Amino acid sequence: MAHIVLVISGGIAAYRALDVARMLRRDGHHITPVMTAAAQEFVTPLSVEVLCGAPVHHQLFSSTDDSAIDHIALARSADCLLCCPATANLMARMAHGMADDLATTVLLATRAPILLAPAMNVRMWDHPATRDNLVLLTQRGVNIIEPEEGEMACGEYGVGRLSSPEHIAAAVRACLSPHKKPLTGRHALVTAGPTVEPIDPVRFLSNHSSGLQGYAVAKALAQLGAAVTLVSGPVSLTTPENVTRINVQTAQQMKEACISALPADIAVCVAAVSDWRPKHVSVVKNKKGTSSLAPIDLVENPDILRDLCHIGAQRPSLVVGFAAETDHVLKHAQEKRRKKGCEWLLANDVSQGVFGQESNRVHFITEDTIEDWPTMSKEALAMQLAQKIASFFHQQDTQ
Repeated sequence: MAHIVLVISGGIAAYRALDVARMLRRDGHHITPVMTAAAQEFVTPLSVEVLCGAPVHHQLFSSTDDSAIDHIALARSADCLLCCPATANLMARMAHGMADDLATTVLLATRAPILLAPAMNVRMWDHPATRDNLVLLTQRGVNIIEPEEGEMACGEYGVGRLSSPEHIAAAVRACLSPHKKPLTGRHALVTAGPTVEPIDPVRFLSNHSSGLQGYAVAKALAQLGAAVTLVSGPVSLTTPENVTRINVQTAQQMKEACISALPADIAVCVAAVSDWRPKHVSVVKNKKGTSSLAPIDLVENPDILRDLCHIGAQRPSLVVGFAAETDHVLKHAQEKRRKKGCEWLLANDVSQGVFGQESNRVHFITEDTIEDWPTMSKEALAMQLAQKIASFFHQQDTQ
């Protein structure tokens, strides 16, 4: 069976690492525990040693038996490294390549897969610095076991509780399966960018969407193993790695491309689709100053998000929409989610300028909850959404 290095960092959730160790040993794996100094304030090394069945390593430099297995040997011998719990401090040090104790040195020196099970206060989890560190770590191939929502030891409520020991053990098992990522085997359909509705051969109706958020979502889903089809309006962006891109111009073309891409497990509609198009398109340029210039009659475009939610047997298991609002953001977004029929909707206030910017701030809305996500980079937001999607399917698979 596998050799797992279990890194326990400081936090009230440290004691739950003992349950994870028990489950992994039951699977037949060999566990080598590494504890930070802060972790030893929450759980005793003796308890960890008994549950792991191996001595605890905690000092980077030591003249005792603790140095019998040095940090390089630990890093090389591991088939997998699990950090449970992973504090905001430890993740920040990892993201910036620091190696000032045994735990961070082993994490920096290893070439084995790394899994982090974060646990912290909701405000720390939501902080832009933490979100950006998560993006950096994920881009480097680190697997994040997303924390759960609930009441915390400090009395606050929100996302930040350590995931369940069963979920963590399952993530380790999946990691030890070669090339297995949380969304492997899933097909994701993502729309991005604006649509363009021609008035004549020169002019058109469109909007300010840059496509940055939609492309970031496609990239994040691909990094978690999904096969991603990106249906994109006209933007000047590079196609993310391992993403299949379909270029379109109009809303009707985008709808047809989305239908053709089905079946899909996931649909994330980020594109800013033009609500209307000209009823008649002139075959020649409309000249300025023409006294007989006719008014432009508009007709409604297809509602791609609503259509994907009501397409019948080919409906994706999870449909996610985006809503750009300028006033009464939550009220309008909640109404939109109900009318469209999607499971989740992310709404933002674009009255202050979001299009083309590197950061975004959204309300994450479901049937039962509203989460106010802090301002973060669009890549960090995309990864947070992708991890929620992975958790959604993990829960489906384990029910």
